[in-house]
Amino acid sequence: MTVRANMRFVKRLNADYKIVLASASPRRKQILELVGIEFDVWPSSVDESVNSHQPDKVCTGLSRQKALDVASQIVKYNESHRELVTPTDIIVIGSDTIVTKCDIILGKPRDEADAFQMLKQLSGSTHSVYTGVTLAFISSDGRVGEHTFHEETKVSFYPLSDDDIREYVATEDVMDKAGAYGIQTGAAAFIRSIEGDYYNVMGLPIARLVQELKELLY
Repeated sequence: MTVRANMRFVKRLNADYKIVLASASPRRKQILELVGIEFDVWPSSVDESVNSHQPDKVCTGLSRQKALDVASQIVKYNESHRELVTPTDIIVIGSDTIVTKCDIILGKPRDEADAFQMLKQLSGSTHSVYTGVTLAFISSDGRVGEHTFHEETKVSFYPLSDDDIREYVATEDVMDKAGAYGIQTGAAAFIRSIEGDYYNVMGLPIARLVQELKELLY
C-alpha cells in the first residue's frame, strides 16, 4: 500500500467506524496516531489469565480477553443508554505484548531486582517479542465478531555490563514494559539489530494492523 493509498484508507476508516483502543498504553496511542487513526481510549479492566505457555497463544489470548471485555462493556452501555447513543459500527482493538527468551516468558518486572535479572538474561543475546492483536467488531445493532492475529520480532542486544543495567533500571523506564525495556527510549542504545517490525516491539504492529483491517473491511 502506498502512502497516498494508506491515507485514503485511514480517512475512510475514520469516517465509517468508531475505533476504540482497549488500552491506556501511551505507546499504543502514539503508534495509532502516527498513521492518523482516530480513536477513543477505553482500558480493559479484565483480570488477565492464560492457560498456555506458547508465546503466540499467550499474547493472542490476552489480547482477546481485553478486546472482548471492552466490547461487552460498550454493548451494555449502548443498550442502557439508547437515548444517548447514535448507532454506528465500532472496532475495539485489544493488544498484548510479551518478551520471550529460551521459551521463558518475560512480562513486566515486579520490582527493580526483577528488572535487573530480566535485562541480564537479554544481554548479549537474541530474544523474541510477540504482540497479539484482537479486533472486536460491534455492528450498529449490537452484534459482536472478532479477528485475532500475532506478530513476532527478533531483537538482539549488545552485551551489557552490570553497571549499564543498573543505570538503566534507575531511570524507572522499566517497570511498565515487558522484558523491562523500551526500544523507543533509553534501551535504544542496547540494540544490536532487529528482525521484523520495530513498532511491534513498542507494543502494536501497526503496518500489519492496517493490512488486516483493509482486507477485512474493504
